[in-house]
Amino acid sequence: MKEIILARHGKSSWELDITDRDRPLKPRGVNDSLLVSKELGLRCDVSHAIYSSPANRALSTCKIFTETLKISESKIKIIEDLYDFEGKNVIKFIKSLPNDLDEVMIFGHNHAFTSISNIFGDTYIDNLPTSGVVKLRFEINDWEDLKQGTTEFIIIPKELK
Repeated sequence: MKEIILARHGKSSWELDITDRDRPLKPRGVNDSLLVSKELGLRCDVSHAIYSSPANRALSTCKIFTETLKISESKIKIIEDLYDFEGKNVIKFIKSLPNDLDEVMIFGHNHAFTSISNIFGDTYIDNLPTSGVVKLRFEINDWEDLKQGTTEFIIIPKELK
């Protein structure tokens, strides 16, 4: 059995004249990420391998989660292919994961994460909001065999306020 937690980055700021990759989190993005990461810690043990897009907003969200969940930042692996808005590169990355990993957590972007949640989960979501989390479970032994699984839960910041 394999499990994936997809975490969309927190709300980002458009106020600065910088590249998309460098956009920081807004205060709301920080606060929502704290809320969701605390709730995630209550719902499951998160001892997963952790991967993040290199984009500032995704990596900052990842660091908020790891700090809240008391996971060493040294466990974070930054993967260029996770800076993906469509989902093809993320799916390719997931299918290439080492099979000794049964649980992974990935920090990245929409529309990739909404699409992946709908393709591989069994609960349709219209849009995974910023700081939103989806946990998917698969009855497979090999990541290469990725197919539709079960949506274990979805955590949305708005529902925690």
